Amino acid sequence: MRKKSTTILRKRTPSGQLKGSPRRTQPPRRTVVTRSQGGLRGGMLSRLPREVFDMILDRMTVVEMGIFCMASKEINRYIMDYVSSQPWKNTMIIRNFHNSTTQENTSTIQHYRELSMLFKRCTLLLPTKERLRFVLNKFAEIPCFSVDQCLAPGCIGFSSYGSFLQNLISGWDELECHRVFNYLCDMTNLPKKVQLVTAGKPGARWHEELQVRLFCREVLLDTWSGQLDRQLWLTMFLTPWPIVSQARLLFILYGPLHPGGTLGWQDLVDRELPQYALVDLARAIYLLFGQLEFKDGTKNLLLAILEELIVVPQPWHVENIARLLVLCGNSVCYGILASKAINRRLQETTKIIVYIILVCEKDSFHMSWAVKLVEQICMVFSTDTEKHFFIQQLENTFSQVTREVFEHCAAGNDLSRETFLSLRILLDSSAHFHTKFLQMLLK
Repeated sequence: MRKKSTTILRKRTPSGQLKGSPRRTQPPRRTVVTRSQGGLRGGMLSRLPREVFDMILDRMTVVEMGIFCMASKEINRYIMDYVSSQPWKNTMIIRNFHNSTTQENTSTIQHYRELSMLFKRCTLLLPTKERLRFVLNKFAEIPCFSVDQCLAPGCIGFSSYGSFLQNLISGWDELECHRVFNYLCDMTNLPKKVQLVTAGKPGARWHEELQVRLFCREVLLDTWSGQLDRQLWLTMFLTPWPIVSQARLLFILYGPLHPGGTLGWQDLVDRELPQYALVDLARAIYLLFGQLEFKDGTKNLLLAILEELIVVPQPWHVENIARLLVLCGNSVCYGILASKAINRRLQETTKIIVYIILVCEKDSFHMSWAVKLVEQICMVFSTDTEKHFFIQQLENTFSQVTREVFEHCAAGNDLSRETFLSLRILLDSSAHFHTKFLQMLLK
């Protein structure tokens, strides 16, 4: 007799599994190793001997190493140790800066630009002070980067250092740039050099003047293409010093330079200098003040600096003062002359204007610009009587300057062709100015 099969009903658990059935084991989940986890620690590179990893880095260019250091923190840390080793510094940082060919010089400067990107990337996670300490200390022992050690002519050390620094801090904010400047000052002892050249007699320490000029221009100033960047660094350099020192520093940085390396302090006193000799100085003044509104504080600062500048080492030849103001542009030139006119220094103001007219004739500037300048200065006077007195004073100064030139020629029996040419240019400038001036009045 067939037995009846019995069906056992099993209850299910809340998860859906039958109660009393054997528990199924879940297959192990696959894990994904991220890029940061696959670095030196626990990754393939961690199993390499240090010597082998060094050999890999030895094969890399500076650009490739800069990209590789961003793969992980472990690799970044290892590369920072690697570039701190003395063999690598001897090979990659210390270069010959006294090359003879333009191609070699260009290659050296390009190499330092690439070095800057490597150091910028591998120190990306460090605070600013630690970044500067790590990077700039590696260059402190190079003689060609020091303010007062390299004496070789044609050295491109400062140019290479400037390209490196500019590329390193490109994009940093103003506060970080101040920290860079202060760190450089402490590392190079630059303030002491500035103190020496500004406290003594102009030209007495010509060698230190040249060193300060080359270091500041090629490392800090001329490497920047943007005016705002150059203005920031020039302002940082000048601001800590008193007005007298600021005026001297402007001349040391941008004044006319002789082929032998000495500054032309006395040239501005003894004779008229051509336009090219004063262009750099005028551009620096325009960089500082040319695009600012001439409020009382700005006008007084500019006037104070120029007053100190044009009497060092002695009062300049008036034509050099006039040429400098013309090259500085309308806003600076008008600001200076208007301030003098308001302060009743009319004789000084009109003499500079006469020489400005002479400079416009000599250097082929439009005479209508000089006429417009005189018209603007007339507007600073509140009454017609003051305006008429100013114009009368200007005409008297024209006559006085003409007599001085003629008497100088007659007294010394100097009847050379250059003397007659100067007198002719002065008379021509007077005629052209008055023609334009009358045309303006007749309109």
